Amino acid sequence: MKVSEILNWRYSTKEFDADKKISEEDFQQVKDLLRMSPSSTNIQPWHFLIANSEEGKARIAKGAEGFYQFNAPKILNASHVVVFCARTDADEDYMQHLLEVEEKDGRYPNEEVKQMMYGARNIFANMHRYDFKDFQHWIEKQVYLNMGNFLLGVAMLGIDALPMEGVDLKAIDEEFGLREKGFTAVGVVSIGYRTETDFNTTDKTPKSRLPESEVLSILD
Repeated sequence: MKVSEILNWRYSTKEFDADKKISEEDFQQVKDLLRMSPSSTNIQPWHFLIANSEEGKARIAKGAEGFYQFNAPKILNASHVVVFCARTDADEDYMQHLLEVEEKDGRYPNEEVKQMMYGARNIFANMHRYDFKDFQHWIEKQVYLNMGNFLLGVAMLGIDALPMEGVDLKAIDEEFGLREKGFTAVGVVSIGYRTETDFNTTDKTPKSRLPESEVLSILD
């Protein structure tokens, strides 16, 4: 399937078939998508909560109560639900941990390159921490980069998805004790398979995007 076909096939799924589940083989690829996403300086400032049991999904759905109750069925009926979490800091211990994992994976040909990467990563982190004073925002940008990569990736597997900010992120933080662990929830993505009655499928509700002439400028 061409990328353009995948892009037109995927949409924000509003109604999941509760009887259709993602296979173990595809679930492994889902996990690979989360782990292998790019991030600035390879800082990987994320953690993911994944629920595929009724109990796990019900816990995440505590973030879809009250004002957000319209999203509860989209969590409870999905095959799997992913909570995208951002680190609340990237201290020296974490920076050293990254370096050790990269070295173990054979990323550095020598000590000089290793220390260059360590220095560069800290330079960028400190620019956002002290100069721009937007460190948490920068960290969350990396998580959203992961989310975008994830949405296209699962579509390539023929899996439907719905990214949601319409949830009570504080309630999710509290339910899973995320802040005490150094993380905070930034969004939720339900994945699974659409129903035939979903009103938002692209055959019923064609995609609408601004025209190419309006959003692209080709620099010759």
